[in-house]
Amino acid sequence: MPINLNPFGATDSLWTGNTWVVPDEDVLAKWIAWVAIGQALHVAEILHAATPTGTPPTNDAAKLDAVELLTQKGADPWHRDGWMFQVMSWLAAHVNTPGARIALPHLIHAEKGLDGLEILLDASQDVVATIIFEDKATTNPRDTIRDGVWPEFVKFESGHGVNRLTQQASGILAAANHPNPTAAVNKISWNATRRYRISITASESTPDSRKSLFKDYDTKVQGSIVRRRAEVFVVNDVRAWMANLATKAIAQVAKF
Repeated sequence: MPINLNPFGATDSLWTGNTWVVPDEDVLAKWIAWVAIGQALHVAEILHAATPTGTPPTNDAAKLDAVELLTQKGADPWHRDGWMFQVMSWLAAHVNTPGARIALPHLIHAEKGLDGLEILLDASQDVVATIIFEDKATTNPRDTIRDGVWPEFVKFESGHGVNRLTQQASGILAAANHPNPTAAVNKISWNATRRYRISITASESTPDSRKSLFKDYDTKVQGSIVRRRAEVFVVNDVRAWMANLATKAIAQVAKF
């Protein structure tokens, strides 16, 4: 697996989630390279193999676009790092739930809108949960959550963003060959199905550190614990680590 998940367990009583561990950066870089050339759907299908095998279908233009995605623009690495972290979040979500119905990653930096959306269906193929993703690769995790993530979640809780959710959900269900995606989306009760998932970089992931990091999650998103998911990737120097990962992913693209 490109990412291993260590569940928080009973120590975290207000949210559920995992600490991410990357066992082999070269393997993760290869998966990210596959996504960067536009093969995310294929990645989702084969993710539970040990590592991508063979050469993905691609061409020189797609490889150039992939390298552009993986290259820092000017002095600012935030957009590139943010894109790679969104791919990591998408991979982790698939590791957590094999066969999950999740929107494919954007292939553009700083895409406005949802960082990700996951759909859960019941046995009747009705939507029972819509999980809204916020993914942040940051050097200031608590400030980012308090000032950037919580306001977005509060907006969704107050009813904003239904048009974006509807469009993404329709696309996810259609791609998953749902028998009637339009009817399924039209039946969604957004107030009853909304759940949230925040993924963030931090220097540690302990019960005490997470208590500070995710403070006020239960007041911003009230109700059952299943509505609040949290994911932490522990990294001491996120910019240096992401730069190294990008270099490795670019090298993988060159091999395709």
